[in-house]
Amino acid sequence: MDLIIGILARVLHYYSYAIIIYIFMSWIPNARETSIGVFLARICEPYLEMFRKVIPPLGMIDISPIVAIFVLNLAGAGVRQLAMWFI
Repeated sequence: MDLIIGILARVLHYYSYAIIIYIFMSWIPNARETSIGVFLARICEPYLEMFRKVIPPLGMIDISPIVAIFVLNLAGAGVRQLAMWFI
């Protein structure tokens, strides 16, 4: 059980980094059209879209990725708490 919880925590951690990289790619022209950008869009957009439906952009600023990363961190903390229960 420890192995599964550890893998899940690591996947959530790496997914947060993938979202951060995807957001930074929006600052670089044509970066999202590269193969890495397309891959990150395929894995990040479905998750970010849930938050964009609830939190509209404030002018040119989209704060939904911040909330999405915050929720991922909460999920990671929950996974770590589960790990403490099983130890």
